[in-house]
Amino acid sequence: MVVSEAFLEQVELLQTLIKNNLAGRFGGTHQSKTFGSSCEFTDYRDYMPGDDVTKIDWNAFARFEKLYLKLYLDERQVHTRIYIDASKSMKFGKGRKDEQALRLAAVFAYLSVCEMDKVSVYMIRDGHLEEVFVNMLGRESFYNEIGKLDSIEFDGDSKITEAILPSVVGYGDGLSIIISDFLTDEDFEGAIEHLANKRRDILCVQVLAREELSPRTRGKMHLIDSEDANHIYRKNITKDIIRAYMAALDYATGRIRNFCLARGGNYMLVSSEESLNGIFFGKLTEMGVLK
Repeated sequence: MVVSEAFLEQVELLQTLIKNNLAGRFGGTHQSKTFGSSCEFTDYRDYMPGDDVTKIDWNAFARFEKLYLKLYLDERQVHTRIYIDASKSMKFGKGRKDEQALRLAAVFAYLSVCEMDKVSVYMIRDGHLEEVFVNMLGRESFYNEIGKLDSIEFDGDSKITEAILPSVVGYGDGLSIIISDFLTDEDFEGAIEHLANKRRDILCVQVLAREELSPRTRGKMHLIDSEDANHIYRKNITKDIIRAYMAALDYATGRIRNFCLARGGNYMLVSSEESLNGIFFGKLTEMGVLK
C-alpha cells in the first residue's frame, strides 16, 4: 500500500513546510478563482491580520482557541487534472516507477486541494482513460478519496494521446499533469498539443527507474520488453552499447522536455527512488513552482 497513514502524514508535513513558499500554479494566484462570492463552504485557513473578521468561525475558536477563517468559492474554480500512466512498463525497476507515480499524484492532489482547487485523477491504459476520482474538493474529500490510488493496476500499454483526446479537459481552467515514463512507441505529443490548444497549464513528469537512468548491466543478456513479452532481444552489453543507450536516453528525454517547453508547459524528470523532498524542494524550486 502506497497511500498509507504514514505516507499521508509525510504529505501533510511536506505541505506545511512549503505552504509559505509556493509560487505559480500552486500559489493560490489563479485569476479565475475568488473566495466569498457564494454560499458554498469548502475549507478553513488560519486567520491573518487584515482578514475579514466576519468570516472567522467562532465555534472553531471556542473548541481550539485559535482563529480560523471560513473559505467559500464561486463557480469559477481552477481544476487540476492528473493523468497517471498505468501501463506495465511503470512497474519496471527495483524502485518501482508505479509507486513513485502514485506518490507524486497524491502530493500534487493535496497541494491543489490546500489551494482550494478541484482535483480529478485519471489512469491511462491501452488508449482508455478511466476515472480514479473526479471533482475532489477540500481536505476532507482528499482523505476520503485518495486511497483509491492504491486500486490502480499497472498493466498493458500506454496510448496517452488516444486516451486524452476524446476526454473533457476543460478550457483554460487549470493545470494538467501527466505522470509517465513516456517509454512508448505510441504518440504522446498529440495529447500535449491538445492540452496546450485548450489553454491548459501543463506539467509532464517523466518517472524513470535507476536501472534506466544509469544501467549497470554488462555481458550477454536476454532482454524482454516489459509491455510485450514476445519482444525478446539478445545482446552482448558492452561499453559501446551503454554509451549508445545513454545518448538515446538523452535524446528521448530532451525531445519530451523541448516539446513541452515549446508549448508553454513544464517538464520534470525524476527517479523512481528520488525522495519527495528532493523533488519538491529541489527540482520544482529550480522550475520556479517553489520559490
